[in-house]
Amino acid sequence: MTESMTRPVPGSAGPPTAPTVSPTPGRSPWSRIRPATVGLPLLGLVVTVAVWWAVTSGLHLVHPASLPPPQAVGSSLTSSVDVLLPALGTTTLMTLLGFLLSAVAGVLIGMALAASRRAERMFAPLLVAINAVPKIALGPLLVVSVGWGTKPILTMVFLLCFFPIVLSTATGLTTTPADLAELARSLNASWWQSFRKVRFPAALPQIFVGLKVAMPLAAIGAVIGEFYSDKPGLGYQILQYNGAGDTATAWAAIVLIAAMSILLYSALSLVERLALPWVRATTSAR
Repeated sequence: MTESMTRPVPGSAGPPTAPTVSPTPGRSPWSRIRPATVGLPLLGLVVTVAVWWAVTSGLHLVHPASLPPPQAVGSSLTSSVDVLLPALGTTTLMTLLGFLLSAVAGVLIGMALAASRRAERMFAPLLVAINAVPKIALGPLLVVSVGWGTKPILTMVFLLCFFPIVLSTATGLTTTPADLAELARSLNASWWQSFRKVRFPAALPQIFVGLKVAMPLAAIGAVIGEFYSDKPGLGYQILQYNGAGDTATAWAAIVLIAAMSILLYSALSLVERLALPWVRATTSAR
């Protein structure tokens, strides 16, 4: 620091301190939730169901065997709730476990790629090749490779989720703002101090972008994995009901998968909002 930055201001008790922004007293993150935050998604849901009804029941553009009307799906959901709710719990658990494994491994791999340009050149093409493989084609092979149970499900979730997390982590760690990097160097910060205090916090918004991209993919991976597993999750139930010709209940299971994905994504967005309160204040007026 220069002398002018450290010289006390006349009449003050000491050197000036950096300005701080304190939150508004009595306000919590929940107080920022506006009616439109809940009302607009509900309006979108109403419009979607109305279009669904018009296509299936109103205009009869789609045969009920292919896409049952919403009232039939709702009736099947009510009558099969004793089967679908436990299946929803199983799928949710597999989705969360696979997502957590992917998040930990993806962040670590992204950190390794960001720390070494040589490692990035060696392994980045391999990661792209793995991500390009159609995952559904690996389903039967996973059963042979890792057996039945939870292993093929978690493996499928991992294969679908890890790449966006790796990419976002590596991108965030290698695009630290120049002024922050220069500040760390001017303070003679060590590599670990620079990483812990500057680079990793600056990369968190990018990392959360990858996590939010991966969350819906985790639900997709769990369902695909259940197609080739003996776990009675929603993917397993979709195959059973569809094979029996009960497409309404199969679509009810699909609706539950969609609702689960929305809730998990919203929960992750809330975690991001609470963990990174400065992002919305410094990057956008929305």
